[in-house]
Amino acid sequence: MRLNDKIVAITGGGGGIGKVASLLFSKEGATVLVLESDIISGKSIVEEITKKGGRAEFYQLDISHEKDVANTFKSIDTKFGGLDILYNNASVFWGKKDAPLDLLDMQIFERIVKINLFGLAYCSKYAIPLLKKRHGGSIINTSSSAGIIGIPKCDAYTAAKGGTIALTRSMAVEYGPYNIRVNCIAPAAIRTPMVAESNLNDPEFDEQAFLNKGTPLRRWGLPEEIANIALFLASDEGSYLNGSIIVADGGITIT
Repeated sequence: MRLNDKIVAITGGGGGIGKVASLLFSKEGATVLVLESDIISGKSIVEEITKKGGRAEFYQLDISHEKDVANTFKSIDTKFGGLDILYNNASVFWGKKDAPLDLLDMQIFERIVKINLFGLAYCSKYAIPLLKKRHGGSIINTSSSAGIIGIPKCDAYTAAKGGTIALTRSMAVEYGPYNIRVNCIAPAAIRTPMVAESNLNDPEFDEQAFLNKGTPLRRWGLPEEIANIALFLASDEGSYLNGSIIVADGGITIT
């Protein structure tokens, strides 16, 4: 029970990696607060956790709206008196809308950055006072291989994910003295609905060639593998990691 009696907020906790993390963190003893824009998936995962004897609550939230984020964390503070862990998991990839910069609609650029970077910043801003009330804790941010290397046809996504890495390092320096550890996971090729949108549904994408030549492990990653890294960063086992960028991509970014 590595997270026994911990209060954990997971953005995008109703689907993909977030759903797996919600279940895993609950299994490890945490009270899981599922911050999710989709009502059906958010309520579904909370119901699944409670049926298994865990503790969870659903908060409908679009992280790109600062006022809603502020109100959500105010409600969390009122009910739980603070927060121990924030997992900034939620993000979007709009493969059919994102594009090279000279072809990119700036409204799309702004919307993607608003969700993927501003949303993370909003959640962190309003979670940090709650973490301070509990004398420290852990913030886990989510970047991507796109934040590490150049990825074509997704300049808005790449900008947001690069910004996430830079913000992680800055926050780690700023809040380390408060015993708040801030780290980042940069996944790639994880078999989730987002990957289906970004790669598998693209007629130009050759899955077999990608697995044979682009991925040293020759396979897709699993959401469970990323959730386990997040669990490590959330727990006392990761107590001396601060400002780390953990690239979990099977070796894609080194080829």
